[in-house]
Amino acid sequence: MGEQKRKETTKKNFIFERQNYKWMFIGLGFIALGFILMAGGGSDDPNVFNPEIFNSQRIRVAPTLILIGFGIQIYAILKNFKK
Repeated sequence: MGEQKRKETTKKNFIFERQNYKWMFIGLGFIALGFILMAGGGSDDPNVFNPEIFNSQRIRVAPTLILIGFGIQIYAILKNFKK
């Protein structure tokens, strides 16, 4: 009798709500997209310089997406949706 009552009263308590996890995955998507946009631009031959590594996509857009993704992650962790 006591074991059954204990099982009823102890239910799984998650740290975050469903919406927190949704925002975490959105932030993770932004971070992954930023790293994907930052990748590449190298040269197969080390003696040949490829100026494509200095385009605006790798210098401005990709780091901005990564910072936005980290901001979304912070929002998802700190936001309390249990109102």
